[in-house]
Amino acid sequence: MTEDASDENVRRRLAEKMAGEITLSEKPGEALKKWRLNFEIAQTDLSSYLRVSPSVISDYESGRRKSPGTMIVSKIVDALLSIDEENGGQKIHSYEGMLYNSPASKAVYATYEYIYPMQVAKLLTLIDADVVNKGVERPLYGFTVVDSKKAILELSSHEFQNLYGWSTERALIFTKVTTGKSPMVAIRVTSLKPAVVVMHGLRGKDVDPIARKMAEIDRIPLLATTKDIDELVESLKVYGQYHTTE
Repeated sequence: MTEDASDENVRRRLAEKMAGEITLSEKPGEALKKWRLNFEIAQTDLSSYLRVSPSVISDYESGRRKSPGTMIVSKIVDALLSIDEENGGQKIHSYEGMLYNSPASKAVYATYEYIYPMQVAKLLTLIDADVVNKGVERPLYGFTVVDSKKAILELSSHEFQNLYGWSTERALIFTKVTTGKSPMVAIRVTSLKPAVVVMHGLRGKDVDPIARKMAEIDRIPLLATTKDIDELVESLKVYGQYHTTE
């Protein structure tokens, strides 16, 4: 298979994944918003590409407008993918491993996807965390608990990116952390950035100042917690099961 054919196959399979999730979701507007945020595309850029008013996209995402049919969903998905291709196709390529390879399970302790977003303030409360760096808040559509030593020592950069699952709008929670510096270095050298980083096993005052500085540079909220890891995972999963809005 040629490289062009391979790229087209990735695009086609990703489009099917996106369109299917949006169409079958109980809240298609939320699913649409999640994918737009995944691709880091502004509502104005998407509406401009589709030649519609920005309010149209906003109304779909908020549920103010009737749920889009399959034809409109297909056009929106195609627009998201096309805009990414015009910008170099970085996001599309980042999903290739998720489409064709098994996740980097050897480093993953737990992972979970949210249908509806959680705010960082709620995450902070649920995991009893200290704020190390406030950063720029983004909605959370899931979390991944990672064995930091295995992730850093055993995963390639491509495998590391697979830790994000289907959305970078998630919390990456690193366990077995001693200073917090190594996980932040790993994040700095990869192209994708999580919405939040959590250092497990430390209080905020014990996080290395260099880790804090790297979080500041990337504008990533950085938290630290010593809550029992099983209790932490359970509380985050329960929240996702019983809360549909913030």
